[in-house]
Amino acid sequence: MIPGINPKQMQAMMKKMGIAQTSIHATKVIFKTTDGDLVINNPDVLKVMMQGQETYQVSGHAEYENSNEEEIEEEIEKYTEDDIKMVISQTQKDKETVIEALEETNGDIAEAIIKLKE
Repeated sequence: MIPGINPKQMQAMMKKMGIAQTSIHATKVIFKTTDGDLVINNPDVLKVMMQGQETYQVSGHAEYENSNEEEIEEEIEKYTEDDIKMVISQTQKDKETVIEALEETNGDIAEAIIKLKE
C-alpha cells in the first residue's frame, strides 16, 4: 500500500477505478515448467479483477522440485504397500520397477510378477 493513505480510502479509490481484490487461501502453488516444477509452499495469493480481466498475484519462497518424484508418489498411492512389497519379494526388483509393472498390468499382481520374472 501507499504510505500515508488510509487502507479504507485506498479500497474506495480502487473500487471507483473498477479494481476488486480477493485473497485466496492456498497451501501450495505449482508452476509446471520444462525444467521441473516451481513450487511455492504457503503462498500469499491475491486475485485481482480489473476491467474484466482476472489476474493472480502469487508471492512466497519458490523452489524447484523434481516432478518425477511427485509422479512416483502418486503412483504408489494407487497400490497398497502390501501389494508392492509382495511383488518386490517375489521378483527382487526395486520399488519404481514394481510400480511400473503394476501400472502396465492395470494392478494385476500375478501378471506383474510374471512380467518381471521374464
